[in-house]
Amino acid sequence: MRHILSQAANAAVKAKGSVFEILYRRLAGRVGHFKAIWAVAHRMCRITWKILHEGVTYEERGKRPIPQVVRQRTRKLVRDLRRLGYQVKLTPLHTGAPA
Repeated sequence: MRHILSQAANAAVKAKGSVFEILYRRLAGRVGHFKAIWAVAHRMCRITWKILHEGVTYEERGKRPIPQVVRQRTRKLVRDLRRLGYQVKLTPLHTGAPA
């Protein structure tokens, strides 16, 4: 079982943008590769247990954009477009969109 968990964790950390990759990168610098892989394997076991025992559905969330960073990026892109001679008017797609 250890080998299967180790292989699954190694594969999970290679998926770009996954929560497991983020967890691995956060831990690997401090605790090393093997402990970080086992932390990912443990997280996978906990998620699997929750899915099987509580019947919840797994939803990969991935990276979440930080609203402040999104606003800064938007301002920069608008400024760049205006410098190029475009007229820019921002309208949100829905009410929860950061602008």
